[in-house]
Amino acid sequence: MMSAGRRGATRPVVLLRPVPGDSAVHRLWAGTKLLVVFGISVLLTFYPGWAPIGAVALLVFAAARIARIPRGALPSVPHWLWVLLLIGGATAAMAGGDPAGLGGLLNFLRITALSIVLLGLGAMVSWTTNVAEIAPAVAALGKPLRLLRIPVDDWAVALALALRAFPMLIEEFRVLYAARRLRPRPRARTRRERRRRWAREAIDLITAAITVTLRRADEMGDAITARGGIGQISASPARPGFADLMALALVAAVCGGALVLELAALSTTR
Repeated sequence: MMSAGRRGATRPVVLLRPVPGDSAVHRLWAGTKLLVVFGISVLLTFYPGWAPIGAVALLVFAAARIARIPRGALPSVPHWLWVLLLIGGATAAMAGGDPAGLGGLLNFLRITALSIVLLGLGAMVSWTTNVAEIAPAVAALGKPLRLLRIPVDDWAVALALALRAFPMLIEEFRVLYAARRLRPRPRARTRRERRRRWAREAIDLITAAITVTLRRADEMGDAITARGGIGQISASPARPGFADLMALALVAAVCGGALVLELAALSTTR
């Protein structure tokens, strides 16, 4: 029988770590996924209606099923977030508006659904794409910009290093915070002493974090130099194939249909 401690255990947010598997979504070129994210972001920026949101949610759900993303990959929602959503929904409902005085609540629900869909879209890219494939894809997509003498390769390398260092630094900061909490602390008797203690702890943590970051950056620089320089980071023979074209066509068809429905709904309301 599962203990109460394991039932109540929270699942942390896992970023930039692909879920193991071999599916059609995993095998897509990283540039294809970036193009899909860019196109959907543009669509939802100009037309954040229920039809586009529902279409994108359907695409994310279908991609998760095809990629066989387990439920354990989803992070646990903290209780305080539900409380904030309830408070926000109640506050928005007080604003009133059409239809039937529920305009404010409907707008709040639409914005919440839009945020969830965008987070799910980003999570799907993170769960099905290797971090090492992002920089070459950005370099390939930005190839036309080289005619304007824009340093696309340098941008791709900077993006790759940031994506690789981000999970590593998060783990380092967690270790530092846990080690700091294990240290014995004198009991503060006044508020002034507590404020001074918090200030000292914050300074110590920031100093340790900067030291760890510099040490990791030095180690990463040595590793890059040993492997042939930064040119190897943005170089990859991977290119889009027939499956990528089919995926782009499918996403374009679904988003185009949703856009037509949204424009039809807007014309009827006017």
